[in-house]
Amino acid sequence: MCDTCGCENGSNPVKISRPGETKPGPQKEHDHPHSHDHPHSHDHPHSHDHPHSHDHPHSHGYHHEDDPSHDHGQRPFRQRLIRVEEDILGKNKLLASRNSGYFEAKGVVALNLMSSPGSGKTTLLERTIKALENKKEVAVIEGDQQTLNDAERIHQTGAPVVQVNTGNGCHLDADMIRQALDQLELQQESLLFIENVGNLVCPSLFELGEKKRIVIISVTEGEDKPLKYPSMFEHADTCIINKTDLLPYVDFDMEKVKQYALSVNPHLQLMELSAKTGEGMEQWISWLLELRP
Repeated sequence: MCDTCGCENGSNPVKISRPGETKPGPQKEHDHPHSHDHPHSHDHPHSHDHPHSHDHPHSHGYHHEDDPSHDHGQRPFRQRLIRVEEDILGKNKLLASRNSGYFEAKGVVALNLMSSPGSGKTTLLERTIKALENKKEVAVIEGDQQTLNDAERIHQTGAPVVQVNTGNGCHLDADMIRQALDQLELQQESLLFIENVGNLVCPSLFELGEKKRIVIISVTEGEDKPLKYPSMFEHADTCIINKTDLLPYVDFDMEKVKQYALSVNPHLQLMELSAKTGEGMEQWISWLLELRP
C-alpha cells in the first residue's frame, strides 16, 4: 500500500519485463533492499534541489497539542499519516540518490517524462529516438499500470526498452527504476528516457535519480493545467507543449498557458512542438544533445 497517494498493488503486483519475453520479470516487493553496487552511490546527492512536500513541520515527535492522551479528534491519526508519508518518501529519496550515483558513474543522463494520459509522450519518444540516431545512444524505461503496448512501440525503433507495470500504482518510484536497470544494458554516456505513468499528481513527489524532469502537456488539454496541478510544474525543469498541429482546431491560448506555467515556476523552460509532424523538434533535440551528466 502506498500511503502517500493511496494507490495499492492488491492483486496487481508490479512487473518488470521486456518486449518479446514470454514471462514477466521479477515482481516488486516494497521492502526490497537496493542491490546495485553503484560506485559513488553515497557521495552523489540527487541533482534536484526541489523542495518536496515531505518536509512537514511536525515530523520530529508530538507536540503537546498532538499528544494522543488529549482530546484532539483526528490529530494523532494525521500525525501518523505524516510520519508514514515521510518514511516512504525518505526511503525513496535514498534509493533515488543511489540511482543517481549509478547514472553519474556511467555518464548517463536520465530524464523523467511526466504528463497526463494521451499527451503524446510515447509518440514524442518515437520521433526523438529516430532524430537521435547516430548522434546519441538511447534507452527507455516505460511505466504503465498494465500492458506492454508502449514498450512494444519503442522496441520497434530499435532502442533498448524495459516495461514497468505498476499494477494499481499511479507512479514510478526509485526502486522500480532500480529493478528495471537490472534488465537494461545502459551504454556509457547515453540518454535514458523514463516515461512515467500518465498522472499529473503523484509522479511529482517521487524522485527517480533523474537529472531533469520534463512535463508534457498537449493543446487539447486546456491552458489551465499549470494552475490545476502546480506541484508538477513547480518541480519540473522543462515543459513541452505538444500537438501544436492541432492549434487551428482547438480553443487553446498559447500565451496564457505560458503565463500560467511561469507564474508557478519562473525558471521553467518552455518548448512548443508537434511530435506528429516534427514541427519544433529541432529545439528539443538540440537541448537533449547539450545535456551532460
